[in-house]
Amino acid sequence: MPRNDQVVRHLILLQKLELSRHGLTLEQLAEGFDPSITRHPRTLRRDLEAIEWAGYPLLTERIDGRTRWKLLGGARHAPALRLSPTELMALTLSRCLIAPLEGTAVHASLHSALSKASAALPPEGLTLVHRLEDTFSVGLGPHKRYKHHRDVVERVTHAITDKKRIQMRYDSASRGRVTRREVDPYRLWYASGGLYLIGYCHLRKEPRMFAVERIKSVTPTELPYQIPLHFDFDVFVEDSLTVMRGPRIEAELIFEKTTAAWVKDRTWHPSQRLTRLPGGKLRMTLSVADSRELVGWVLSFGSGVRVVKPDRLREAVEGEARRILRNGQ
Repeated sequence: MPRNDQVVRHLILLQKLELSRHGLTLEQLAEGFDPSITRHPRTLRRDLEAIEWAGYPLLTERIDGRTRWKLLGGARHAPALRLSPTELMALTLSRCLIAPLEGTAVHASLHSALSKASAALPPEGLTLVHRLEDTFSVGLGPHKRYKHHRDVVERVTHAITDKKRIQMRYDSASRGRVTRREVDPYRLWYASGGLYLIGYCHLRKEPRMFAVERIKSVTPTELPYQIPLHFDFDVFVEDSLTVMRGPRIEAELIFEKTTAAWVKDRTWHPSQRLTRLPGGKLRMTLSVADSRELVGWVLSFGSGVRVVKPDRLREAVEGEARRILRNGQ
């Protein structure tokens, strides 16, 4: 199975080939990649072989003494999927779901695919889609848009693909100032309505999480890096309630009957365990990061929840509630 960096490279190569009418040379295909790709064209040749093996028919032609690669004219697109009218309408209806991805590498392709699904519908089908939008709609909730962060996202994506360190200026929310960082970028992660860069920070000497919208500038370097074998992305993020990290704690909460009625129907964290109690109450235990995010989440239930343990979480919630009360006076 291709590594993540190869998969991203294959996607970029396919996008270049799709946009080219007359084919591209290896040098043209290598533009925008790490210079080592140009110095070692065998990597690109292997990528092209992998793309062809995956079912995309490539044609090579010698023009003016140079070899060009292109997708076969009639096969530049995937075979007809024979989508039913209801499937096409469902795809058209789902366009709003990709709004938060605007500015990322996959948004343009997704938008193009969904636009084609929409174009394949007869006028009556589009009318029905609009009527469906009045009947069934999706609320994305609070989310950020990355249209104005396109350059940052593209530079970070290329650095992840090429396994090269970046230098960046980062506006730290906790410190309230812009700092310069050298980061080995591991992955872009979309969670809870926001896009985050996860990578090793040479300033803090540990893997960290950076909000993409707070990255003020990105400068690529020629310094290669390797993701440590012991680094596990899923383990890195598993303690977070949503995105904030901190020391893991074992928390126990008791929800009152009226709050328990809707708390029980959601998965708030993978580690949660629910126990029904007399009187319609609900006990929740979870192993989660101790963070301001956790305090705010508990407060969101108002008087419908009580922190049983640990003591420091209960004290943090009580202290924050008092500060909220004082601010309202």
